[in-house]
Amino acid sequence: MSVETTPRERATELATELGDAIAELDVYDAFLEAKATVEADEELQQEMAEFERLREEFLMAREAGTASNEDLLELQNAQEELHSDPKMSAYLEAKSELELRLQELDQLVSEPLDVEFGETAGGCCQE
Repeated sequence: MSVETTPRERATELATELGDAIAELDVYDAFLEAKATVEADEELQQEMAEFERLREEFLMAREAGTASNEDLLELQNAQEELHSDPKMSAYLEAKSELELRLQELDQLVSEPLDVEFGETAGGCCQE
């Protein structure tokens, strides 16, 4: 007696397999390694927190209508300095490579559908 799976069960099974396959990609491993390196660097974490503080201050000032070009330049300079750190640069590159691969997979999944899978599923790129 054979047990047939429903389309929902099959889709769930395939999604699980896809997640497992993504977790085995070199690009995913590189991302995790770069992320761990950034997270382990206390000085870099402090720089990130300082940048986030500046960003929040700028956003509040912009909402209040008090943000200046100097404020924007200060924020941009802080971002450039943060991104120039070799560990942060490696992390951002690894993240970008992973996002590109995930976008490619999203296109493959979306191809037979009448909707953009990643957006419909609440993907990370939805703003």
